[in-house]
Amino acid sequence: MIRLEHVTTIVDGRKILDDVSFEVKKGETKVILGPSGAGKSSLLKIILGLWRPDSGRVFIDGQEITHLSEREQLPIRRRMSMVFQGNALFDSLTVEENVGYFLSEHHKMTDEEVGARVEDCLDFVNLKNTQQLLPEEISGGMKKRVAIARAIAFHPEVILYDEPTTGLDPINAKTVTELVLKLKSERKVTSVVVTHILRDAFAVGDSLALMSDGRMVFDGSAEEIVSSKNEFVQNFLSEIREEASLLTHHST
Repeated sequence: MIRLEHVTTIVDGRKILDDVSFEVKKGETKVILGPSGAGKSSLLKIILGLWRPDSGRVFIDGQEITHLSEREQLPIRRRMSMVFQGNALFDSLTVEENVGYFLSEHHKMTDEEVGARVEDCLDFVNLKNTQQLLPEEISGGMKKRVAIARAIAFHPEVILYDEPTTGLDPINAKTVTELVLKLKSERKVTSVVVTHILRDAFAVGDSLALMSDGRMVFDGSAEEIVSSKNEFVQNFLSEIREEASLLTHHST
């Protein structure tokens, strides 16, 4: 479904992505791990076609998008949705208006059809009867679920998540990971999840990739990353586990 071949991206003289190759099969959930500045979010921009690589090739469902114009990319981009780290909700719009915003803008749907689609999406993320609430009236976990409801309003084939559980308490984080799994099982969505939280990575990932300084240093299963002899992989896992342990200890 998604394939990158030797992708290199240079910004201000620095290699943000350095000879990156990887694949996400149809219906698979691929988790991208790595320290801050490793190039994880840049990878999402390449997949969405927002950035064009300086070299290498990008394929979505067998079609190369590397050199397509903005107009040529639109039909492909409409098959994909993004869940942003900061949710990117409009503060002045209600939950219903946020979820249905792009439907009204880009699809020939009546108000009744948009309302029905919004209701269906909110029901899917367990947010019934929240249509008239404003973002300031709901919790952080609910905001994330509204962002997911908006992402699935188009019935996308691919969903990209940028740090979907960062800043959430364990209960809300679990709810979000369960939604990622639900979208895979019930709607056969192909997903790419950028995260630095191992628990979530292992919970949702069919395969995991680890990045460092723009390079892909590991790509495989959860079992393979745990047993990897690569020094960077083991150091990264140790640091993340230690961080998680300190946060847990602090919160208690």
